[in-house]
Amino acid sequence: MTDLALVDCEDIAWFRHDPTLPSAARGAAATLARRVGLDPQRASEVALAVTEAATNLHQHTSDGALLLRVLRAGAEAGVEFLTVDTGPGMADVTAALKDGASTAGTLGIGLGAVARLADRFDIHSLPGKGTVVSAQFWARGRGSILASPTALPARGATVASGITRPISGETICGDAWSVRVEPGPHHADLGDGHRGSAREKITSASTSPALLVMLCDGLGHGPLAALAGEAAVKAFRQSRARRPEELLGDVHKALRGTRGGAVAIARVEPAERRLLYCGIGNVSGFLVGPDRRTGLLSAPGIVGHQMRSLRTFEYPLPEDGALVMHSDGLSERWSPSDMPGLLQHTPAVMAGQLLREAAVRRDDAGIVVVKGAW
Repeated sequence: MTDLALVDCEDIAWFRHDPTLPSAARGAAATLARRVGLDPQRASEVALAVTEAATNLHQHTSDGALLLRVLRAGAEAGVEFLTVDTGPGMADVTAALKDGASTAGTLGIGLGAVARLADRFDIHSLPGKGTVVSAQFWARGRGSILASPTALPARGATVASGITRPISGETICGDAWSVRVEPGPHHADLGDGHRGSAREKITSASTSPALLVMLCDGLGHGPLAALAGEAAVKAFRQSRARRPEELLGDVHKALRGTRGGAVAIARVEPAERRLLYCGIGNVSGFLVGPDRRTGLLSAPGIVGHQMRSLRTFEYPLPEDGALVMHSDGLSERWSPSDMPGLLQHTPAVMAGQLLREAAVRRDDAGIVVVKGAW
């Protein structure tokens, strides 16, 4: 893929599984849709779809939550909701998307109607485990690219998405992520690779863009951890460095005076079919294929306080695979084989399923997924 399409995400609020969920989510969705500039009819459609999803979540799942957020693509803004639940899951997603399949207690419009109202819609369900639903809403006739509800999004859809969720009892999260595109050509001066190679100069004349990805886990949780995450995102976006270790050095400088944190930065080079990765602290990185995953190496330390010499490691990009980076608010005890079909879904839904599968309540959680870029 030569076009790396990105959509900026701003998480607004998580709505928990309780009796107030449908009304609270509906009101917030309508307000948010109007705030980002959607017309009254489109704002009503957003509120209707969110209410149906929230009611389904409340009435027919054992536990879960709804995330509401703002999306921005250039000058355009939209709204996305994501629901994540812990079961019982759907045995037949296709049947659930048919008209008339809405279950008792919902508005009766059904998931199929929600999918038609949305500009992008994706759903992945694992019987006995849980379901993740994602829907995006943009201004009608402006940037709408419809996708099959159960398949990969159309060409040109965003190739990266992430989720942050604060520790129970907090409303602000200390984990943060960011992604940006760097146009080619590029030159990368690497440190010692994971194959034990000597220091080398790698030069590419490719005009294909590279994708730079950053995940930061601010030390601790709450407002002070969030300040560290915000500083990391700002430094990552403003830095002119191209190599992961140089970018991490700029983030290190920016986090001085904060609590600091664990940070990993990846550079995805689709034309070269390779990943360059540099991490410090307890941020986990994986290259995921249909039936296996490869762990990415990080070094001990706290960015902003103490780091050893930075090293960038090189890995081949797996065929039909994905890059997953997450904080230690998610356990590493997950396997793609436990979530059949996961790689056939959007980065947002992948992130949601991994959050459901591996997140712990006693810490902030942050995850970013890149797929479809190579």
